[in-house]
Amino acid sequence: MKLSAADWRRRLGSPWWRGGAAVLAGALPMLSFPAPSLWWFAYVALVPWILLVRSAPTARRAAYDGWLGGLGFMLAVHHWLLPSLHVFTVVIAALLGALWAPWGWLTRRFLAGVPSAGQVVAALFVLPSAWLMVELVRSWEGLGGPWGLLGSSQWDVEPALRLASVGGVWLLSFLLVAVNVAVAVLVAVRQSRVPAVAGLVATAAATSAAWVWSPRPDVDGRVRIAVVQPGVIDGVGGAEKRFAREETLTRQLAGQDVDLVVWGESSVGFDLADRPDLADRLAALSRQVDADILVNVDARRSDRPGIYKSSVLVGPEGPTGDRYDKMRLVPFGEYVPARSLLGWATSVGKAAGEDRMRGTEQVVMNVGDGLRIGPMVCFESAFPDMSRHLARDGADLLLAQSATSSFQQSWAPEQHASLAALRAAETGRPMVHATLTGVSAVYGPSGERVGSWLGTDASASAVYDVPLAHGVTPYARFGEWPVYAALLILAALGATEGARSLRVRRAGPSPHVPPARTAHESPARPGR
Repeated sequence: MKLSAADWRRRLGSPWWRGGAAVLAGALPMLSFPAPSLWWFAYVALVPWILLVRSAPTARRAAYDGWLGGLGFMLAVHHWLLPSLHVFTVVIAALLGALWAPWGWLTRRFLAGVPSAGQVVAALFVLPSAWLMVELVRSWEGLGGPWGLLGSSQWDVEPALRLASVGGVWLLSFLLVAVNVAVAVLVAVRQSRVPAVAGLVATAAATSAAWVWSPRPDVDGRVRIAVVQPGVIDGVGGAEKRFAREETLTRQLAGQDVDLVVWGESSVGFDLADRPDLADRLAALSRQVDADILVNVDARRSDRPGIYKSSVLVGPEGPTGDRYDKMRLVPFGEYVPARSLLGWATSVGKAAGEDRMRGTEQVVMNVGDGLRIGPMVCFESAFPDMSRHLARDGADLLLAQSATSSFQQSWAPEQHASLAALRAAETGRPMVHATLTGVSAVYGPSGERVGSWLGTDASASAVYDVPLAHGVTPYARFGEWPVYAALLILAALGATEGARSLRVRRAGPSPHVPPARTAHESPARPGR
């Protein structure tokens, strides 16, 4: 049955219909991310949500639509957590969705009815800034980290990667929201099309300027990096079986002139100090392939209390002493926030039964022949500041050791692998994303793909000829400047609104003028 415009307006007048529409509209941007990877859709994905919010009958309802849309967005980008956290996934999405309530209020504030040219211009700056604040707040590790930032949908678009080298993923998110706002105005408000078109032209000009003027990484060397991906190994004795499979795959690299071998997250399930036999086997492998091996130990340490996830470098003589302990842990997956209050999550899903311990600082390791590597573990590759700090500390090559075996049949492995392209482009350093079970991927210093992905069905080792580059990108030099600019825009808005409110209060209420009397009527009863 085809519904008319009047039918849709009537249905959206129902709180239930409107709420469902808001959740669905908020979920639409997920199609821009891998695996669908419809990157172009990100430029219009927010339009239905914006149109819905601007039509809200009240400011309170607009905030409510913002919250429900945020719930839909967070649930969509984290849907692969449902088998692990079950109903708790919805609870988290609802809590984080509330961050979009102010964004919804501001959307109606500037775009409701027939906005003036000034309101449209202001919306092109204010709404992207408010969106960026949402992304900044939810990027805190304790709230789940920066997974599903809108700008990361552009990981495979060369002009967007150039912009990332200037302002990081934050600049991409800002410009994407601005484009969506402009398109929404073009669709809904004919009288305000001129400033909307101007906004689109300005965005295109900024992209062109970045393309022409931003510095390009100068390739000045190459290294051969091997990735070992054992694949899914289940059952009793899984840690021993995985080690044996990784050992077999690593032996196949002998004679291939590799500079470094990288194993995935939790590739070694025992502390090497407690298992000198495994340390000896790794040293023998290093001698056989004539390269150091970066493994990841997920085990209770013998020299201090607790379980750590650690990148450990092993050379021909055994562990070299270079070790990085994971600093940013996955909420519920590796620790339970406020366990005394939320510990019940372990009874309804696969939340961590024991909290992992945290490292205290990032580490740059010397591999040999002047190559310096900066390791990260798992979802740390989603944090732009971590890769930026490693690049500024002298890392020639960024590495992320990951394991997404719990989410093999979802979109999570491909989305995770795509993040490394952005980190490479932001820093001007190549990045290797090595996993246990796929997707493993390698990117050059401009974020371009190097070689083929190892998919979730692969159990193999692969060698990548990785270009090296030096120099400092604008993002590596200046950091999250789009975030600071967004804060200034919102501060200016607050100051302007405050000054306007003060002027109104000082002016006081308008004087009351009684109705005029005539010979045939009274003020109370005109005409009588």
